[in-house]
Amino acid sequence: MEENNKIREEVLQSVSGLSDEQLNVQVQDGRWSIMQVLHHLHLIERAITFVISDQLANGESKSISDKPIHLAVNRTTKVNAPSRVEPPKKFITLVEVKNKLSQSREALTKVVDTADPSLLAQRAYPHPVFGELSLKQWIPLIGLHEKRHLAQIEELKEELN
Repeated sequence: MEENNKIREEVLQSVSGLSDEQLNVQVQDGRWSIMQVLHHLHLIERAITFVISDQLANGESKSISDKPIHLAVNRTTKVNAPSRVEPPKKFITLVEVKNKLSQSREALTKVVDTADPSLLAQRAYPHPVFGELSLKQWIPLIGLHEKRHLAQIEELKEELN
């Protein structure tokens, strides 16, 4: 979680100083605004927290090998977000999205801090790219996913100028 928190700080630092208007600009048709990227990060974290919590309570124990989740930061491979984690196309303020990100991080931290570490290693859930992932790997994947989108945010900021 420490690395996840560090990456989250980098993401928030990256958008500080931008106005709500700038954050909500869609620089190209078919591409998300910076705000939509931030909202997506909240939706993903909330969804993964639910999956971890649900699998800890109801999942079956399995033997899962570690997957190369570090590849998640590679943006040369385009991955379309599942519809349930696609951000809406509506104006949202930085204060609102920071609140959402704070709430989803708080919920994730609570689940991770109270989880039995052996269950995190024994329970799994399928990822659309990596296949069956242990819950233990889903946790750092959140940070890697945010790092991937941090690069996207930086690109969008360049295009704003």
